[in-house]
Amino acid sequence: MRRTMVLASVVSAVLLGTPAAEAAPPQAEVAFHEWSSAADFRSGSAEGTEVDGEGVRLGSSLGTVPHPAPDGSTREYDHARWTSPPAPTGFPATELVASWNATTPPGTWVQVEMRGQTVSGAETGWYVLGQWASGDADILRTSVDGQSDEHGSVSVDTFVAAPGAELTGYQLRVTLYRATGTSASPSVSMVGAMASAVPDRFEVPTSGPGGAWGIELPVPRYSQNVHAGHYPQYGGGGEAWCSPTSTQMVVEHWGKRPSDEDLSWIDPDHPDRVVDHAARHTFDHAYDGTGNWPFNAAYAATYGLEARITRLRSLTEAEQYIRAGIPLVTSQSFREDELDGAGYSTDGHLMVVVGFTENGDVIANDPASPDDASVRHVYRRDQFETVWLRTQRYDADGEVAGGPGGIVYVITPPGTPLPTL
Repeated sequence: MRRTMVLASVVSAVLLGTPAAEAAPPQAEVAFHEWSSAADFRSGSAEGTEVDGEGVRLGSSLGTVPHPAPDGSTREYDHARWTSPPAPTGFPATELVASWNATTPPGTWVQVEMRGQTVSGAETGWYVLGQWASGDADILRTSVDGQSDEHGSVSVDTFVAAPGAELTGYQLRVTLYRATGTSASPSVSMVGAMASAVPDRFEVPTSGPGGAWGIELPVPRYSQNVHAGHYPQYGGGGEAWCSPTSTQMVVEHWGKRPSDEDLSWIDPDHPDRVVDHAARHTFDHAYDGTGNWPFNAAYAATYGLEARITRLRSLTEAEQYIRAGIPLVTSQSFREDELDGAGYSTDGHLMVVVGFTENGDVIANDPASPDDASVRHVYRRDQFETVWLRTQRYDADGEVAGGPGGIVYVITPPGTPLPTL
């Protein structure tokens, strides 16, 4: 299960003199920027960090800070910071979601923050977008609640700008921590963000062909439902594990998976124990779930992959990724009558787009299935495009609720060329 939200309105341009009935539908604006090379990291501001072949890492400490440990004690950590140069959005952005790929040996962790520049010329304070480690022995991996001011607020993993405070630019800041008295260092190989302005809409026009009709990628199939009741401390399986189940499918598509030693903590009688492992390592302790988008991307990156969160604007764009051999994890919300063949309703659900039929319908590995053999689904193109791209919908009670606005996880091997859209 993944929560969704209503996105702020943006005004679409209408040509002067064009009748309203003939106006082009409003388009989403999306800008993704990342820092991932040595030159990128050297362009930022280093406070105790250094750049090596793996990214930015902790060099000299700025001093020690306390942080609570999972066992209730407090530990001291050396820390250093890296701050990006300003990144313009190119339009007034209403939301921002960060991504990072990092290595965190035992005794280390990272914190990612964002500071924005608003349309009024104001500079916001720093908002924490995640405190993260690949393991859970040193800190409780978590988003941070209670961040709201006149400029905006943080909803789990998403910064939402207040009306009139849309972002024209932003900076990211990464703080790297290591347990005092040790020499290990976290290393960040990529940090970036997707800024967006998606128009409020209940319906989305069906897009035309994008060149991937008839292509289906051989992505492994895992059901989340066979894990119902597993490990309540990590969400309890079943409908709560759609995101890690989908992420794990794509990780294994690229030939990566946890080792037998990694899986040794899991009940040997559990089916598909890799899914239990993914759920534990994506769990957000403040959100109390596994649906944190950047945490899923960061988990995938621990296998040597590159992973980013962004938005797409149509299935035509999604087809460019399928043509390139890249499956996509997508987010949807819908009533049962809005997506034929699903057989359920959801306020937020992740699945994997693996291809398209000969007539352009979507082939998806939908983990909300009774078993692995039934994970493959074909969904009508028009219905899928609407429940994935829209930002407003009516829930089962007839109340207006939010939609996902085209969110995708893009997970690839290092150096994989991405489509130019």
